[in-house]
Amino acid sequence: MIKRIIAYSEGSDDAATRDFYVRVLGLDVAMDDPVLGFRGGDRPAAQVLVLPPGSTDPVPRWGIDLGEPEAVDAAHAEAVRRGLRVVYPLTDEPWGVRRFFVEDPGGTVVNVLAHLPG
Repeated sequence: MIKRIIAYSEGSDDAATRDFYVRVLGLDVAMDDPVLGFRGGDRPAAQVLVLPPGSTDPVPRWGIDLGEPEAVDAAHAEAVRRGLRVVYPLTDEPWGVRRFFVEDPGGTVVNVLAHLPG
């Protein structure tokens, strides 16, 4: 089950970025350090994350939250079975998500993730 799909961007001017997403587009600030995170008010599945330049390599263009770490494991196994290019290994991150980055057939980097229990 897909819990949410997240768009990613990069930006170095936090104040201008916050002003754009909040005042122009009407999103709410969900987090702001070190990543600026915005969500669509009563639609928390609508999210945009703005990463500081150079914070990840490669930079994903979007993320797909599969809801459960086991689903991430299954997606990773299927990506590997199909010979897709995994560009960031399956990892349990210290901030509480399991994820990996994979290139889709067009070369777009996708962050496949789920929050870890606890």
